[in-house]
Amino acid sequence: MIYQRSSALFKEAQQVIPGGVNSPVRAFKAVGGEPVFVEKAEGAYLYDADGNKLIDYIASWGPMILGHAFQPVIEAVVAKAEKGTSFGMPTEIETEIAALAISMVPGIDKIRFVNSGTEACMSAVRLARGFTKKDKIIKFAGCYHGHSDSFLIEAGSGAVTFGVPNSPGVTQGTARDTLLATYNDLNSVSELISENKDEIACVILEPVAGNMGCIPPANGFLEGLRKLCDANGILLVFDEVMTGFRLAPGGAQELFGVRADIVTFGKVIGGGLPVGAFAARNEIMNFLAPVGPVYQAGTLSGNPLAMAAGLAMLKNLKESKEVYRSLEEKTKYLHTGLTTALNEHNVVHTINRLGSMISVHFTQNEVVDFTTSAEGNNEVFRKFFHGMLNQGIYLPPSAFESWFLNDALSYEDLDRTIDACRIIAKTL
Repeated sequence: MIYQRSSALFKEAQQVIPGGVNSPVRAFKAVGGEPVFVEKAEGAYLYDADGNKLIDYIASWGPMILGHAFQPVIEAVVAKAEKGTSFGMPTEIETEIAALAISMVPGIDKIRFVNSGTEACMSAVRLARGFTKKDKIIKFAGCYHGHSDSFLIEAGSGAVTFGVPNSPGVTQGTARDTLLATYNDLNSVSELISENKDEIACVILEPVAGNMGCIPPANGFLEGLRKLCDANGILLVFDEVMTGFRLAPGGAQELFGVRADIVTFGKVIGGGLPVGAFAARNEIMNFLAPVGPVYQAGTLSGNPLAMAAGLAMLKNLKESKEVYRSLEEKTKYLHTGLTTALNEHNVVHTINRLGSMISVHFTQNEVVDFTTSAEGNNEVFRKFFHGMLNQGIYLPPSAFESWFLNDALSYEDLDRTIDACRIIAKTL
């Protein structure tokens, strides 16, 4: 495929935008080459600046469950925009979508809308600290909760240790309050709790990891975290920015039957517009201003365009529960086809899948955490990514990102993807 226009646009962008992009993964640093600039999208397809039609497996990193330019969402946004785009005042639609979300998600009584998943997770941690009157948090290596300072921490030198900043601008003091555990390893969490007794406000995690590829929780892992938190007065926070309303109408909490104390959302809850939210039971949410002492605010929080898009999306997901079975069957079909295609040419790989999330890891070992994900052969992934792109398949431009299927994908699209994989496998 030809990407002359995208290349020219990238050169222009680099003159006025750091790195030419407004989010680092878009720059293709992990896979090499230059990014593809998109002009429009519809259903399961992206149409780039050079006129190429691509089958999309990122779905705007998750929210486009029903496909791009889903008509009820578009109609809702257009109708709302005609009445004004932002007021900085309460609107009825905020209450409507809040009530709908609460009816779909188990274990929550109130919800606060914000503008991004990062803001939702940042606010959830602040609320947990205010509620528990403790300072430290536990997060898991490889789980991504946005770019707030508390989350830009990598592991230190020992299994039981403080984290260290992995970005300039994050202070050592912030790092000391962030403890790093290993995903799917309850012992690592238990050790951190023992070493920091009565100092930990919350444990935050993606219940299904999506930022080290798709990594489902091991049997008993989420249940074990719930027990550890209950026994030690720690709040359990589920970051469902990716999994919320995607894995089930009630997200991972519904799918696994494990209740979080605070849950965060993004992406889907705004129908693809900039939005985020965090929610909990009354006891916790009533600690939030203006009712309680924990401050959080935002002029664009609950803005009418995002609320209209999110309401249209959630209504369709609630009324069309068949979509979850359909998506799971399509993802299973893709999994089987990719496995067959790669095995035909003896390409070493492991595929992880849960619901409509899936990822291919070029390693023979089981991928259960960040360390095992990092064992994947990045050079093979780069060849795979660019080979698939040249076949008209757009995958996440990083080996450490989950693929997200949308229900607009047809079985013909899936077969084209599998056939492309078979062609590329010969070269790996």
